Amino acid sequence: MRALLDFLARYHHWFLFVMLEGISLVLLFQFNHFHNSVWLTTANTVVGRLNEWEQQALRYITLGDVNKALVQRNMLLEQNNLVLAEEVAMLTHDSTRAEQLQADRLSGIRLIPARVVTNSVMRRDNLLTINVGEDDGVRPEMGVVSGTGVVGIVYMTAPHYAIVMPLLNSHSNISCRLRGSEYFGSLKWEGHNPLFATLDDIPRHARFKLGDAVETSGFSAVFPPGLFMGKVDKIENSDDGLSYKLRVNLSIDFARLQDVCVVAQEFQTEIHELEQRADSTMTR
Repeated sequence: MRALLDFLARYHHWFLFVMLEGISLVLLFQFNHFHNSVWLTTANTVVGRLNEWEQQALRYITLGDVNKALVQRNMLLEQNNLVLAEEVAMLTHDSTRAEQLQADRLSGIRLIPARVVTNSVMRRDNLLTINVGEDDGVRPEMGVVSGTGVVGIVYMTAPHYAIVMPLLNSHSNISCRLRGSEYFGSLKWEGHNPLFATLDDIPRHARFKLGDAVETSGFSAVFPPGLFMGKVDKIENSDDGLSYKLRVNLSIDFARLQDVCVVAQEFQTEIHELEQRADSTMTR
């Protein structure tokens, strides 16, 4: 207590100065309209800027949830687009037919949101890890997608994590087709530029052009048809000259990949086990 009194006695003139300054400022802003308006304007500007920063911070915190919702929404929109394209091609005027076709395509699909934990893009056989696993219903051979296209296929699983073989892997091989046609081939990565892959085995009589969209063909239980893969960037002849080899500008920048969804399709495990049994029987 003695030390506090000594401190107040030693610096009492400073406390008196601050108190008088405070009183003078209150009188100045309270009885002078010009200074009062300047004070209110400045205070409102500062408070507004602080509120803006607060809202930006809150939006950033909730960005992960927004990305997950966008991934799932994009998946549904891709399927809706495919349904509408098929319906227009069939030139049917029955609206219930389109609704039934859309319901059939989406009824057996369940999306499991996940976040990329580790990733690589500079190796020949890249892998990435996601934060969902067997306890979440994830199994090997399930497809993985993002908000802009196909990521890859689940390779290995643990209770809480899974390893995904992305498109940027020399062993990746996904059946794709040119959108709006039935011409399909295998999309592979040649181990060079992470922004491009190659679509092989497109027949010579196929009609297409630069910029055409490439999508999943649906010829497997991994991915439903119509998921966007990228656009045709370059056209070349195959090594044997019997077909075309298309360079595809991938829709995903794997170096910035964060939020994904695992595609769990109905009866996918049963179909995969049946295919494995058929392969083992034929190789005997």
